Amino acid sequence: MDMYSDITLTVNGESVTRCVESRTNLVDFLRYELGLTGSHVGCEHGVCGACTIRMDGRIVRGCLTLAAQAEGAEVWTIEGVSETNEIRPLQKAFVERNALQCGFCTPGMLLTIAELMERKPDASREEIREFISGNFCRCTGYQAIVDAVEIAREKGANS
Repeated sequence: MDMYSDITLTVNGESVTRCVESRTNLVDFLRYELGLTGSHVGCEHGVCGACTIRMDGRIVRGCLTLAAQAEGAEVWTIEGVSETNEIRPLQKAFVERNALQCGFCTPGMLLTIAELMERKPDASREEIREFISGNFCRCTGYQAIVDAVEIAREKGANS
């Protein structure tokens, strides 16, 4: 059994090749190998959503995905989507509505909401709450987050 894997993937638009320990999860690879610390490690069981990243166009839990599973994948972190301004209106709406307080959940929340806005741009407040229910926030009570989604949508966050 090989304890190391050679992987090549695209992270935030740039090709990356590394040799990683086979048991390394993707969020640890991003944080410790590449210095992309926006995604956080929370529960390490895929429950809290703090480790959310985008892989091949869909959000995944970085703590449950092995780095070796990302071989050949296109991975986007909060740093990458922020640099492209893809989520700029959503970020502004979060600030406007005070939808972030400690900030620990914010990167995963933003990536999750960006996927929701792509899949279902006309989601109701209840559908927004349901879609983000896998992302825990202990500070805001979610009301301001849902408000921010509506504000961003009104201002054309997906355009």
